[in-house]
Amino acid sequence: MRDIVFTRNSGWIPNVIREGGELKLTLGAGADANHEPRTFTFSIGEAHLAVIREDLARHLLLWSAVLPLCDAAGTRARLDEDAAVALLDPILLAAPADVDALFQRIRWDRGRLIAHGADIGLLERGQVCAAMRSATETSDEIRARTYHADRRRAERGAVLGPLDAAILRYTGQYLHGATVPRRKPDAVDPALLPEVMCVIATAEQACAGIRIGRDPRRGKRATDKRDWDRMAATVDAAVRRAHPMLVDDAVRSVSFLMCSEAADRSRSTPIDDDEKAGGASARKRILSFTDDKGAEKKWLPGNPRTATAEFWEFVGDRAAADSEVFTIEDEEMGEGIQLHFYADSIARITTAHEGAGGSDPEYRVEYGLVDGIGGYRNLVSAFVRGGCAALEAHGSWMSDAAEFERARRRRDAE
Repeated sequence: MRDIVFTRNSGWIPNVIREGGELKLTLGAGADANHEPRTFTFSIGEAHLAVIREDLARHLLLWSAVLPLCDAAGTRARLDEDAAVALLDPILLAAPADVDALFQRIRWDRGRLIAHGADIGLLERGQVCAAMRSATETSDEIRARTYHADRRRAERGAVLGPLDAAILRYTGQYLHGATVPRRKPDAVDPALLPEVMCVIATAEQACAGIRIGRDPRRGKRATDKRDWDRMAATVDAAVRRAHPMLVDDAVRSVSFLMCSEAADRSRSTPIDDDEKAGGASARKRILSFTDDKGAEKKWLPGNPRTATAEFWEFVGDRAAADSEVFTIEDEEMGEGIQLHFYADSIARITTAHEGAGGSDPEYRVEYGLVDGIGGYRNLVSAFVRGGCAALEAHGSWMSDAAEFERARRRRDAE
């Protein structure tokens, strides 16, 4: 039977239980192989319980020292109870100077103490007992995360000025640079907000009119990496020129914000209707779309959506690591194009001679190199508007497969 003897009414601070007549400390830490929280226990004595009851600081220090032992147990191993028990007297019953000395020798969870209000400066000077005079039973996880973010930056030599820090807070990236940025003016000191907005305005002016297009080759919501890199470079250069004192973290945060917002706008709009943009939306013949897995879709004249929009939606639905070849065919004209996304290349196929007496037609196949998703869009639009003849102006076409392969390898090596 297990009875709770002592608990603090806050979060995960370890509890004291009585199990089988024996006092034990119990705490949750880590997770098992199924991602369920793990619980660890080890024996304590009455003298330890008395300190835990009366001294929040010593209770938290013990917790901080035991957590690395729980981490070492991983998802399956048992807690090293002997090592845990060996921490009890030195942390709960020893003089403050001895506790400070102990924490110079053992692993301990600094973030746990910071979250519970420990004085960071005293902790870093090794005065853990004095640091815990400001400890609170409730935790502030943002405080601990902020400390770790600052420490990571310090380790790589990044020193933030007040404006740098304000920009990172505005974009929501102060704690973690990989977080998707958002505009958070309320997170910024009002005195610094006008300077932050000046930087943001510089970035907005730099990328005005630049867009990040969709890239259906990578899925329905994917955007063009080249467009992203182009916008990021433009914003980066403009912000550095106008605000040369900003550190790299702040500049990257601003360009990340601009690119993320542009990508979101692209994802929220339908796939570009290149055919309408080109002024030839009233196509009169049927087109057939296929992938290399055997899927097929027909586009019929009179469809309210244009053939290019329908094709790129088909690609977005079907493209995958094992599905990177797509074909558009005009059966009536006896011609088509085959897009090879894995190689940034395309083949245009025309009927050279019709089959006679039941024989198969003879086809002419020509290959061309493609420059990213923008190149594919131009080629697809041109084919939909004018068939294979309309592709003549779009690059060089090679009928010799070996010659084309050499050209492709030269391109890839550059």
